[in-house]
Amino acid sequence: QVQLVESGGGLVQAGDSLTLSCAPSGRAWGSVAMGWFRQAPGKEREFVAAMSWRPVREYYADSMMGRSTISRDNAKNTVFLQMNSLKPEDTAVYYCATHLNGIYYQPSSYDYWGQGTQVTVSS
Repeated sequence: QVQLVESGGGLVQAGDSLTLSCAPSGRAWGSVAMGWFRQAPGKEREFVAAMSWRPVREYYADSMMGRSTISRDNAKNTVFLQMNSLKPEDTAVYYCATHLNGIYYQPSSYDYWGQGTQVTVSS
């Protein structure tokens, strides 16, 4: 079983940038793709971005296109989500997850999930 640990969340102002990190605890990635999702209070979990590394491809939600970058540092065994020009509507708990199979933007395509990190954007 893979345990994922997210970090980097916090309270920022609208227009600021934030970089989230996700790493598996105690082992290397057991998947060739992973994704970021977010969930705001009272809303369903929604896709933010995903990355595969065999082949290397990136996928973004329309709401984050042009404002976010997903990347991977092999040496640190960590995946990052850089978010720019943050808006109050980006406020949510952000989760990383390992992709199992299926469509990248569907939560059901992922098997292991982290505990989440809170991102709050004030106006």
